[in-house]
Amino acid sequence: MDEATDSTHACRNTSDPEEDRCSDSDFEPSKLGTKDYWEDAYQKELETFRDIGDVGEIWFGEESMSRVLRWMDKANISENAAILDIGTGNGAFLVELVKHGYRNVTGIDYSPASVELAKNVLQAEDVTDVTVKEVDFLNCQGELKDFDVCIDKGTFDAISLNPDNTKEVKKLYVQALKDALKDQGLFAVTSCNWTKEQLLDRFSEGFEFVQELPTPSFHFGGKTGNSVTALIFKRVY
Repeated sequence: MDEATDSTHACRNTSDPEEDRCSDSDFEPSKLGTKDYWEDAYQKELETFRDIGDVGEIWFGEESMSRVLRWMDKANISENAAILDIGTGNGAFLVELVKHGYRNVTGIDYSPASVELAKNVLQAEDVTDVTVKEVDFLNCQGELKDFDVCIDKGTFDAISLNPDNTKEVKKLYVQALKDALKDQGLFAVTSCNWTKEQLLDRFSEGFEFVQELPTPSFHFGGKTGNSVTALIFKRVY
């Protein structure tokens, strides 16, 4: 789920701390929260890639990948660290991670077409020794564990739009993340739906806030907002 195939998905991230604190209001349900939507989208992208070699648009743009890579450099993440890209989409971030020197990289997505597309993109970029698997992160049954770093760039956003019991699936996400990370493992999340305050509240149990990564800001109607929020958490229990 790494690709912005529909730029109108419910991205709203105005920053009003008093309004947002401890608020976890769900958005209106959307097809963008369904597996069928993403499978159809990635099937089309796969066909386009095979036809003309276009990997598609990168969700949040290339800067979103560079932002996380800069943080990884400053945090001295080992080149041998076990890294999980949650909702890998077209696999573009997997390519960048490997080019950056990381050797133990895994990408997962619940869309079979996404996994096939990512494998095609990796092959075209001559990137090998990367694991790409069809896995539903919310129902992985312990298959994912012992990762040093987990990265999410839009997947939690999409899950939040699931029309079926969004509160429950968000809880499942947090538990799956705990299970996937080692103790003291790090989680980098980029969101265009949730503010810093809301993400701090959502990941308050079992995680410690580490830092916020700089993202573009805007001013409108006397308020300040960010087009995206990027936070780092550490698993503490």
